Amino acid sequence: MSRIQKLAIGSIFIGALVFALKYAAYYLTGSIALYSDALESIINVVTAVAAFMAVRLSAAPADANHPYGHHKVEYFSAVLEGVLIIVAALMILREAYFGFFTPKMLDAPGMGLAINAAASVINGIWSWMLISQGRRLRSPAIIADGRHLLTDVFTSAGVLVGLVFIPVTGWAWLDPVLAAFVAINILWSGWGLIKESIGGLMDEALPEATLSRVREIISGNAQGAIEAHDLRTRHAGKMTFIDFHLVVPGAMSVTDAHDICDRLERALKDEVEDALITIHVEPDNKAKHAGIVVL
Repeated sequence: MSRIQKLAIGSIFIGALVFALKYAAYYLTGSIALYSDALESIINVVTAVAAFMAVRLSAAPADANHPYGHHKVEYFSAVLEGVLIIVAALMILREAYFGFFTPKMLDAPGMGLAINAAASVINGIWSWMLISQGRRLRSPAIIADGRHLLTDVFTSAGVLVGLVFIPVTGWAWLDPVLAAFVAINILWSGWGLIKESIGGLMDEALPEATLSRVREIISGNAQGAIEAHDLRTRHAGKMTFIDFHLVVPGAMSVTDAHDICDRLERALKDEVEDALITIHVEPDNKAKHAGIVVL
């Protein structure tokens, strides 16, 4: 089992534990805001399962029907997670709406808030691990899971701070208001996650800084060629696809042209991890006198 799959399984167990703690906090207090926190934790468990299935499928090798592999399946998982986050937010808004017109004071607020705080600490530690490991392993599904949990940590902290004032001030209406703020924050998080994931599905190019570095590597390692043009890049999960046309002198042998391509591939793979590079070699009469000039 890969490191990514182990992290995905860990998220399922951590999500279940955190949900149990947050639901216990809601059960003790009757707080709508804590109910909203617990409801989001249910979504965490569901999306953790989806992330695990996605990373397992994405690890499958390329086949006849999927010659470029299955890496994009992780983006589908991230989109699903974003949709479920939005659904959870709408459910919380519904509860907050009815709770605002029938506010009530919290039961056993001290114990409930302490349990919820413990759950948030667990979430905070795990989200940091998911984001850091997801970036290192270049897994969109794991990073998305970690970012979602980090959002949960911030909203939980805001809820806890707000709920502390209810027993002191007697403002029972503050509970549903806090729940509504949580829901709005969750909505924003869900939309951002969907937008980013759709970008991956739509084959967005590499960031401009990385593209500039790719151009520099091609220019500095293509000695013997004339130019490179029609550079295209895209992401698919942890894979990065780079393809371009390389113009060489018409009299150059196939062996010499192949050696240049090998040199370019080595240099690019040293810079861009998990890169799949395609180079189309062309004779000098195909030069566009644009693109990347060879140094």
